[in-house]
Amino acid sequence: MAEAPTEDLKHTPLYERHVTAGGRIVPFGGYALPVQYPTGIMTEHKWTRENAGLFDVSHMGPSFLVLNAPSGDAEADHAAIAAIIEPLICGDILNLKTGQIRYTLLLNDQGGTIDDLMVARSTTPGTLFIVVNAGTKEGDFARIAAAAGDKATLKRADDGALLALQGPEAVNVMAALIPQAADLGFMQFGEFDWNGVPVTVSRSGYTGEDGFEILAPAPMSVALWDELLVDPRVKPMGLGARDSLRLEAGLPLYGHDLDETVSPIEADLGFAVSKRRREAADFPGAQRILAERDGKLTRKRVGLLVEGAPAREGAEILDASGTPIGVVTSGGFAPSLGKAIALGFVSPEHTAIGTKLQVSVRGRSQPAEVVPTPFVPHRYFRKSV
Repeated sequence: MAEAPTEDLKHTPLYERHVTAGGRIVPFGGYALPVQYPTGIMTEHKWTRENAGLFDVSHMGPSFLVLNAPSGDAEADHAAIAAIIEPLICGDILNLKTGQIRYTLLLNDQGGTIDDLMVARSTTPGTLFIVVNAGTKEGDFARIAAAAGDKATLKRADDGALLALQGPEAVNVMAALIPQAADLGFMQFGEFDWNGVPVTVSRSGYTGEDGFEILAPAPMSVALWDELLVDPRVKPMGLGARDSLRLEAGLPLYGHDLDETVSPIEADLGFAVSKRRREAADFPGAQRILAERDGKLTRKRVGLLVEGAPAREGAEILDASGTPIGVVTSGGFAPSLGKAIALGFVSPEHTAIGTKLQVSVRGRSQPAEVVPTPFVPHRYFRKSV
C-alpha cells in the first residue's frame, strides 16, 4: 500500500479523528484511511481478538433498494423487490426473514464474481439493505439501479459513516450503547435509535469475531465514534489489523481472492449458492457453476500453513517436486498463531487437507501444507430470527 495520499482521495466523516489519533493514513479504495495507529498492527490485532476493536469502514457501499409502488402486502412487496436483485446474484433473497442478512455474490454471465456483498430484508416492506465493497461500488450500484429500472430506487447511504465494532467485548459495549441491538444474532440487523438519531445496526463483520456494524448519519458519526472510544474495552483499529484478522478467519478479499474470473465454487464459497437457486439454475453463469459443483474444476482456493517467511500475494505455489500448481492470493503473518498463513488457488488434485506443498518466497522454496480454514475459529453469535 502506498503511503502518500493524493489530493483526489475521499475522506470519511471520521478522517480528522484518525489524523488526531496519530493514524498512519494510506490510500485505499479511493479513500484516505488509517492503516494503523501508533501501537501498531500486531497490538491492534491482539486487542480485537481479546477485547473490542473499532474500525472505520465508511468507504464501503451501504444502500437501500426500495420498491417504488408498494402494494401494502408485505410478502408480495418483498417478493417484488427480491425479484429485482435475484437475477444478478446466486443467493435466495425471496426466503429471507425480516431482519435477516445473506452473504451472496454478484456474478457475470460466465459465473465470475463481480463482487461479494450483503443483502438484508428490511423491516420496511419492499426494502432491501445492501452493502457492497468500496472498490466496486460504483459499478455495483449502476448494475443494481439498471436492474431496478422504474420498479425500485437505489438509495445510496455511503455519505454517512459505517463503524465496525469487533471482538468478544463488542456485545457488552453495544449493550451499554444501544441495548436492543445487543439482542441481535449473527447476520441479523435492525434500525434503532441512538440519542434521538436513527442508526442501522447489523451483527456482522469481517474479522471472524462477534461484532456489529453501525451505519450512522455523517453529522453525528464523530460523536458516536467518540462515545464508543470512551469505553476502556474499545480501541481504534486500522486497515492492517482488519486484513490480518480477516486472513486468519479465512475470509476472501475482493480484488485479491475474488475477481471476475473466479466462480463461487473455485473460491470455496459454494454455500453462497442457495439451494433454491441451484435447483432452478436461474442465476448468472449457472451452467459453469453447477458443473464445477459436480467436480469439473480446474482450480480451487485453499488455506496454507507456511514455514518461514510469509508468502505474499503473487507468490507461486509448487507441488512437492517443485512444479508450479497455483498462486497465493492473500498471505501474511498470523499473530494469533505465530506462523505465516496464506490463501491461494491450486489445481484440484492438491486440495486435500494435509497435502504437502511449497511456496516460492523471494526465489526460495519454503514448505507449506494445505490446512482447513478458518485458520482461527470463528466466534459468531448465532441466534434464530
